[in-house]
Amino acid sequence: MPRILIVGGGYAGFYTAWTLQKRLRRGEAEVTVVDPLPYMTYQPFLPEVAAGSIEPRYAVVSHRRHLKRTRIVTAKVTAVDPARSVATITPPVGEPWEEPYDVLVVTAGAVTRTFPIPGVAEEAIGMKTIEEASNVRDRLLANVDRASNLAAGDPRKARLLTVAVVGGGFAGIETIAELRSLASALVRQYPTIDFEETSFHLIEAMGRIMPEVSLKTSQWVIADLAKRGVTVHLDTQLSSAVGGRLELSTGEVLESDLVIWTAGVVPNPASRDYGLPLDARGRITARADLRVIDADGAVVPGVWTAGDVSAVPDLSGGGVGGFCVPNAQHAVRQGKRLAKNILATLRGEDAIDYVHKNAGAVAGLGLYNGVFQSGRLALTGFIAWLAHRGYHGLAMPTWERKLRVIAEWVVNFVLRRDTIALEAQEHPRAAFEEFAARPKG
Repeated sequence: MPRILIVGGGYAGFYTAWTLQKRLRRGEAEVTVVDPLPYMTYQPFLPEVAAGSIEPRYAVVSHRRHLKRTRIVTAKVTAVDPARSVATITPPVGEPWEEPYDVLVVTAGAVTRTFPIPGVAEEAIGMKTIEEASNVRDRLLANVDRASNLAAGDPRKARLLTVAVVGGGFAGIETIAELRSLASALVRQYPTIDFEETSFHLIEAMGRIMPEVSLKTSQWVIADLAKRGVTVHLDTQLSSAVGGRLELSTGEVLESDLVIWTAGVVPNPASRDYGLPLDARGRITARADLRVIDADGAVVPGVWTAGDVSAVPDLSGGGVGGFCVPNAQHAVRQGKRLAKNILATLRGEDAIDYVHKNAGAVAGLGLYNGVFQSGRLALTGFIAWLAHRGYHGLAMPTWERKLRVIAEWVVNFVLRRDTIALEAQEHPRAAFEEFAARPKG
């Protein structure tokens, strides 16, 4: 049986494996997915997880539960030898081993892009993983609790109630809008905190936000955020974040205990160890049919790629620099096309080029507020928020996960979202250690 090895279980990897297990005939091929995590994260839901609108576990999809005909290996691929058709798999416990393959699929995804700004590595947190989103939620809730015991005018109170988000793309806008919505609801429960004491800042280096939508729509978003107490700093760079003291290129200085970094992504650096051709940005070079190619355009036998780690030509003409942009729309659709192309080659048929025109952009801006753009059509406010929830509710893979998320939304509509902080889970043994009996002497 041909052995198909998929490196990475995110969007592209999950949908490749999911489509293969639906379409493969019994005994036609063996599929293995290798990923350090046992689940796929539905990243569009991370801002809602941070705002307490979705239970963190509902925003991820279990590999083992939904890829039942796929061999799941929870480990890292640390090297690939294309000449020998083997990959080195390194588990968290135990010795590495070499895994032979006949077909290799590299869908290692992307990681948060950062810059060597003093203090960012020590103080900031991303919004790329479910763990980060959950931690942001707990930190905001815990900070409000702490601030409620401090007097008005205390600089410590101002710092605790200040949130800064760096990056004005969709992730940054949705994150700050959802957190602003959560904080606005929270302060009503605290007599010692006034709305005016909370401070939310979005820092964007470019002259506009959300390049995926029209300028007019982006300006509406800025005005809407301003009404709700968010200050947007355009044409502004973060110069330093040492100790939570944010120094901006405009000369402004902010003190914040919660700095969230959402300034883009870069291909997973692990792909550099796979012995595959890369472009100047570190992406694996590919043809439109998702086969990996070298600098001369020659196909690397048996190797395919998709998602954020790849440089796939955008045949629709809408891509930046002629390539598909790193987003969920492309990753999902490329994964499905890749699986069909692998099946076609196994059955002696021709692979088909990947073509997808952007279906539009939709974003949630807190409860009952959103923005939607498709071509010249733009929707804002409540109807756009409904479009956002409708689209992502249906786009969430598997019916089991769709039902959990939708049920959570219904429960929160009736009972309001849960605002309990579980910050102590970061150090779960603290209480045990504090009171544990120890040997004398």
